[in-house]
Amino acid sequence: MAKLNYRWHLRKVMASRGMYATTQLRSLLAEQGVELSQSQVYRLIVKQPERLNLRVLMALLDILGCAIDDLIEPVPRAGERRGGTDRQETAMRRPSATEARFGPMRPKPARVLPE
Repeated sequence: MAKLNYRWHLRKVMASRGMYATTQLRSLLAEQGVELSQSQVYRLIVKQPERLNLRVLMALLDILGCAIDDLIEPVPRAGERRGGTDRQETAMRRPSATEARFGPMRPKPARVLPE
């Protein structure tokens, strides 16, 4: 399960550029070759999208003259601390000589039994 959530700031970015009407954004998207219904544009502005077409995202960045991190702010899920988990830290560290030789499978240490 993903450890990050996000905040969608389209409405705020539009307002900072003096855009308040969905019809205004819809016509600008159409100029970019992105045809969305009025209700789709409304939902895009007022709700946090679960899926977003990359053409739509790129058109929004171009229209608003902003960067992706102006629209999408990653945040930790509620109740979780910010920062890497053990799993993420393990994936990011350099593999040991044994891991490099055997890959993700590690040989099991031998157990010496008394005779």
